[in-house]
Amino acid sequence: MKLPVPCRAAGLVLLAALATTLHAQAPALKLIPMPREVRQTTALPVINGVRILPATDVDDKFAASDFAQTLAARGIPAIIGTTSTISSFTVELLRTTNPVAQTRLTAASLTFDPAMQAEGYALITAGNAVTIIAASPEGIFYGLQTLKQMVIFSNGIPFLNGANIRDWPAMRYRGIDDDLSRGPVPTLDFQKHQIQTFAAYKINLYSPYFENTMQYAATPLSGPPGGTITPADIATLVAFAKPYHVTIVPEQEAFGHLHHMLTWEQYQPLAETPHGDVLAPGQPGSLALITSWFNELAAEFPGPFLHIGADETVELGTGQTQADVAARGLGSVYLDFLQRINTALAPLHRKLLFWGDIAMSDPQLIAALPADVKQNMIAVPWQYNPEAKGFSRFITPFTNAGMETWVSPGVNNWRRVYPNYGMALANIQGFARDGQALGCTGLLNTVWNDDGEGLFNSDWYGVLFGAAAAWQPGESSIPQFQQSYGLVFHGDTTGDIDEAQRELILAHALLKDTAKTGDASNGLFWIDPWSKDGLTYGDKIRPYTHDLRMHAERALILIGQARNAATASGVPLREPDAIDALELGARRMDFIGLKFQLADEITAGYARAYAEQYDKTKHAAIGNELSEIGGINGRMQDLRDGYSLLGDLYTQAWLRSNRPYWLHNVSALYALKTQLWITRADEFKSATRQWDDAHTLPPAAEIGIGVLAPVTAPPPAPAPPPAPVPAKKSKHHKSSTAPVN
Repeated sequence: MKLPVPCRAAGLVLLAALATTLHAQAPALKLIPMPREVRQTTALPVINGVRILPATDVDDKFAASDFAQTLAARGIPAIIGTTSTISSFTVELLRTTNPVAQTRLTAASLTFDPAMQAEGYALITAGNAVTIIAASPEGIFYGLQTLKQMVIFSNGIPFLNGANIRDWPAMRYRGIDDDLSRGPVPTLDFQKHQIQTFAAYKINLYSPYFENTMQYAATPLSGPPGGTITPADIATLVAFAKPYHVTIVPEQEAFGHLHHMLTWEQYQPLAETPHGDVLAPGQPGSLALITSWFNELAAEFPGPFLHIGADETVELGTGQTQADVAARGLGSVYLDFLQRINTALAPLHRKLLFWGDIAMSDPQLIAALPADVKQNMIAVPWQYNPEAKGFSRFITPFTNAGMETWVSPGVNNWRRVYPNYGMALANIQGFARDGQALGCTGLLNTVWNDDGEGLFNSDWYGVLFGAAAAWQPGESSIPQFQQSYGLVFHGDTTGDIDEAQRELILAHALLKDTAKTGDASNGLFWIDPWSKDGLTYGDKIRPYTHDLRMHAERALILIGQARNAATASGVPLREPDAIDALELGARRMDFIGLKFQLADEITAGYARAYAEQYDKTKHAAIGNELSEIGGINGRMQDLRDGYSLLGDLYTQAWLRSNRPYWLHNVSALYALKTQLWITRADEFKSATRQWDDAHTLPPAAEIGIGVLAPVTAPPPAPAPPPAPVPAKKSKHHKSSTAPVN
């Protein structure tokens, strides 16, 4: 990044001008999370790189190395150590025990308060030096993560957007729960990337969710080949996460959500209902199975927590425990089994997290739990929608009982072509705000892959806002986050990535709030527009397909503009796979509108042709109509091409982060829908041939074309028509009946 000698004088003049401009404009810092206290100072050019002076502590050396690698990846030289080297500025790392630290704090009129001891830091910009002061390795590390975001580019030239900062978290535990059991299982390399990225935004807890994808030595049946996390994987991840200050908390479902285990014949005696999802609490083997799992997990994951799940036990009381539930009540049976799990796992000396959705219905029973249970178990109430009246009703059954409580919002990615961030941001904001006010110590944001189609690279927007909401005190600003995300995460200086995200939020809202179809769901993407459900939803979505597509296409244009601007500046956008996932979401959303538009055009066009078939003056027009439907570049081919292209893009996106396991379950859907429109186009040729041979057309239903409204029969011809050529009946007039969310 050093300027050639002949250009250096001119370059320095340009740098000085840009620095003066940046300082004069004093743009607000864009940071995620936003620090508690920020006083902006001068912008400093870093054209000659950075020299980092770490302390002797091994953790601080790692933090310095991580910082240097990040700058190097952006093309900015970074040198660690006291070697005399030309540099734009120096970054010095000081612990509060160093006498120099207090001198620097005093000079900047800052104090280091007790609340900052565990994870807080002070960041001071003075002259050509930045000093980060902390009492802990975490504080040094997080100060450097903030400093990474303060290095920005203007006209392709790197600057430090200087500031004096004091910062510390509002919540002790800031985590993400990632579903690894209903579809995608990430590669080990992608999990490392996740951990690095979580840590960069001050997330300190990663909870992989297991139903059947953890490889257990004692119970090997449940793990699918190619889709399990092995002990070797775990050892690698635990060691990798430690210097990033990320604790891995395994979640193994220990009550419900165990269908893949309970389909095995040998475990049928433990199932509440045959081949169901819930363990029967009364079966001794249920507790033995749970104990076996968690003994292995505790040996492999050294952190202080284990997560037993225990949510959505909807079958409880409908099978083996029916009599017990009838006699004692659902809450008593449920909480009794949780207590038994707690007792069985007590020798592991770990605190146990459990989902709060079932227990919250019986606050009196929660309050009556034994003291040791309330002390050892952490309740995690979850709710994934915005709540106009707040979230206290989900939290207080546990906090009032004296239990440690974490709140759990969600990124709203499940069963959607792209996450519904209009819902997610409001949900995360409110739950974090109310959780902090009620004394919750953690936030566990969630990613779920209910239908197996989720791509984690689509989820970063919600993950990062969850990181901000857990770190920042009180109610985090959604607009502030939305104006910062593109620059901070992607290095997009245009604001176009931010605007593209907002366009997809508007598209979701259009379907949910106006068309009343739920939102841009996978169900809506897959549904056959001529199926019974497709015709129903077609009536709802038809008035809004234009606006839906305009939002999606505007997002695609903005993404293209951001890429072009980055190319022109010579500074590539960061996290390109996430941008590709954003583009794929916009393309899928656009295709929802196009599919219904084309299906309607096919239906209406064929209805016109059928009604006018005996009018010889219309024969040429009818021939054109049929070609527009089933010919080259006809509407049926458009639908074929749409599913085919999106299937290719989806497969590419999947393999960037996930193992091949499960991919075929989704790619088969793309192939099926592509084949549906190939078949329909082939069958439509019979109508075209009949028209060419006899100038008559079969009824739409015979060739698999849906109807918008009853079609009036054509008037009788003056003379009896010739016998029509027999038409094939479509095998696909009934297609996917996948529910629309």
